[in-house]
Amino acid sequence: MTTTAEQLSATTLLRFATAGSVDDGKSTLVGRLLHDSKSVLTDQLEAVEQASLNRGQEAPDLALLTDGLRAEREQGITIDVAYRYFATARRRFILADTPGHVQYTRNMVTGASTAELAVVLVDARNGVVEQTRRHAAVAALLRVPHVVLAVNKMDLVDYAEPVFAAIAEEFTAYAASLGVPEITAIPISALAGDNVVEPSAHMDWYGGPTVLEHLETVPVSHDLTACHARFPVQYVIRPQSAEHPDYRGYAGQIAAGVFRVGEAVAVLPSGRTTTITGIDALGESVDIAWAPQSVTLRLADDIDISRGDLIAPADDSPAVTQDVEATVCHVADQPLSVGQRVLLKHTTRTVKAIVKDIPSRLTLDDLSQHPAPGQLVANDIGRVVVRTAEPLALDSYEDSRRTGSFLLIDPADGTTLSAGMAGAAFAAAAEAVAAVDDAEWDF
Repeated sequence: MTTTAEQLSATTLLRFATAGSVDDGKSTLVGRLLHDSKSVLTDQLEAVEQASLNRGQEAPDLALLTDGLRAEREQGITIDVAYRYFATARRRFILADTPGHVQYTRNMVTGASTAELAVVLVDARNGVVEQTRRHAAVAALLRVPHVVLAVNKMDLVDYAEPVFAAIAEEFTAYAASLGVPEITAIPISALAGDNVVEPSAHMDWYGGPTVLEHLETVPVSHDLTACHARFPVQYVIRPQSAEHPDYRGYAGQIAAGVFRVGEAVAVLPSGRTTTITGIDALGESVDIAWAPQSVTLRLADDIDISRGDLIAPADDSPAVTQDVEATVCHVADQPLSVGQRVLLKHTTRTVKAIVKDIPSRLTLDDLSQHPAPGQLVANDIGRVVVRTAEPLALDSYEDSRRTGSFLLIDPADGTTLSAGMAGAAFAAAAEAVAAVDDAEWDF
């Protein structure tokens, strides 16, 4: 007989994030998902019920299951990203409940950066608003492959199908113009539970999946083996052993792709080529290893290799450059300015760098470009050109979210300044929207 632990280990994992304007019901939706999927412990539910009574509410406020900070409970809003872990018989989930306020755009970027799916909530009474477009733009920027439009509070518009249809049509057209590959619209009432876990008895005109059913069945590919093979070196192993006096191995986690014994590889940024003579995994020698395994590679030649170098197939290596053009989301309270000296951290490599130029700042309301802003402040998204003191081997973020991303760090105190995406991560989406008549979107 299969145990629960064995069943869970056999299920796939879905990372997803919620987003939406303030008071659209994100935390209530998350609480409803946890409650109705039986993922809430008894003592947690009792604590929420007591807190709700203390606030004069007759029914439990399920939003309190995720809004754990005192300031969040006092203001009735989500401030920080709240991560929740739950599972059903069909799938395991890591959920990031992100804030809706515009000043917390950086928090949404944090929550959605590793997500395979984003749930964007819309209040059925208000329709698509600026924050809705902003969150769709961020999801497109971060290359989130699946977006769910959850039209919430349908109970407050008498469960009217035309209201849902109009909102779904407007959002789908806008998100598609950004390049979002898949959009699914679901009418819900998070407070009443309609179409969250159980199908709604009030919307017989809707024949699609509930939110949970879609989350359980949306195709998720964790097959990093199909990506360009990349191995950032984390540690050089030279054991002082009589059995293996000449052992030299390069340890780390495979970021993407597959490596095989006998394969010709290049060591970047030097560009020296060699051959894999052995792969050690969990103390055993293997002929093949794939992402995201942690392994040690042994190479045929004694090459100067250290932490931060990247090993890739000799015939499929990323470009090496010292001039990094990228889109960044600025997350620090202190601004990022032209001429500023920073550290750039890419995989296991950290190098000194200087901000040469900030060509534009993105206005997420309409995706227009504000030229030459001079600096980026907290929550800004813009294009930057960074010159590094040492060459880096970067992929385009469009090709790889793992090896196409980096951080800009304050060298004085180690504060993270910006999260970056190498290449023209948002140019195509911005150009697509710019080609659309502004009046169509009623900006």
